[in-house]
Amino acid sequence: MPDIKSYNLSQRQRYVDELIALLKIPSISARSEHSADMKACAEMVQKRLLEAGVDKAEIFSTPGHPIVYAEKITDPSWPTVLVYGHYDVQPADPLELWDSPPFEPVIKEDKIFARGACDDKGQFYMHVKALEAMVQTNAICTNIKFLIEGEEEIGSVHLSDFVKANKTLLKSDVILISDTAMISMDTPSIDIGVRGLSYIEVEVTGPNRDLHSGVYGGAVANPITILAKMIASCHDENNHITIPGFYDDVAQATAEERALMAAAPFDEAAYRNDLGVRELWGEKGFTTNERTGIRPTLELNGIWGGYTGEGAKTVLPSKAYAKISARLVPNQSSEDITRKLLHYFESIAPAGVTVKATEHHGGEPYMTPIDSKAYRAAAAAIQESFGKAPVPVRGGGSIPICALFEKELGVKIVFMGFGLDSDNLHSPNEKYDLFNYYKGIDTIPLFHQHFAKEG
Repeated sequence: MPDIKSYNLSQRQRYVDELIALLKIPSISARSEHSADMKACAEMVQKRLLEAGVDKAEIFSTPGHPIVYAEKITDPSWPTVLVYGHYDVQPADPLELWDSPPFEPVIKEDKIFARGACDDKGQFYMHVKALEAMVQTNAICTNIKFLIEGEEEIGSVHLSDFVKANKTLLKSDVILISDTAMISMDTPSIDIGVRGLSYIEVEVTGPNRDLHSGVYGGAVANPITILAKMIASCHDENNHITIPGFYDDVAQATAEERALMAAAPFDEAAYRNDLGVRELWGEKGFTTNERTGIRPTLELNGIWGGYTGEGAKTVLPSKAYAKISARLVPNQSSEDITRKLLHYFESIAPAGVTVKATEHHGGEPYMTPIDSKAYRAAAAAIQESFGKAPVPVRGGGSIPICALFEKELGVKIVFMGFGLDSDNLHSPNEKYDLFNYYKGIDTIPLFHQHFAKEG
């Protein structure tokens, strides 16, 4: 039998071809017109899992998008690893900013460009190919289960009910997730936590119809102006969030943790250049890595209203809208923060308008212990694969289902992401380096080996 790395090397082109086929499916969970694409993508995931060597792979219907479950149970006495990922992707807008169509994958400079390339099709698919490599080289040493959902990008709306109803099916010793990033391939890292999320939408209504801005301007409150002022009031001159009670439950990072973060390599000039900005921005008193890891934030994700078409139209709009999200840190509750956000926007509305604030979705922050057997196995796998010990870091993104996994299944999560922060997640021209893709497929079997040794 060939060893795993030799087998993977011989199959690289097929591994890429299969990922490209998956990336061609526009599995956008947020848009109802893509429901057929969601089903087609779930079916392809099921097919690829069966081809990789699982004992069974099933598609479970939900009131929303399907969930794919699969398992390879070799010896019930072995440790069991539950791999979680998602096949749904973010909308590709704005399409005009893509250098190539988002669902027509292209490879340039050894990077694959497509929506979902890194988040999360490319990353969860590494586990499918790692399983195949272990099966083909007779290197299976753990039982492996897969839970690949289609609603992560919209808050895992129906996964909670599925998990609660299928605890026996999902019984495992650790949950392994590749939906995060490393500092770089030269400085490998492991996320030890992800932030929570609270997402709301605000609608401001002024007059009962759009008005002529010359006839009525200056006499009637403009909803766009009012909304802009409301949003601006959410931060003070130090970029500190002003919403009452927002920081009440924030867990303060220890001096030791802040020192560890400061020791991680960070090139501010390269960071700015990559983003095309002259200066960084954020809460006073914290470094960039701290702002994106250990501090909560409030961001405007979209704003619209009035006339936005070609040319000019002098209109005072009837309505204005905004989508707003908060990223949360340990001890903060998404339910509590959502309630505070909704109340804030409704309470500060001036008499000339009415405000309707509604919740979209949320999720809790999550931390994983670095002294667990699973973390040690992940660190050992990366050390063996990269030749360097990984740096523990706090991730800025959110995986809404993490806290519920631990609560309902009673097991810890380990994050083994192989993406990069520069992979344009949720942005035009999303990409995934082929080196990272191959490296993940080589490294994941090492995790299973080290976890099996841990017992």
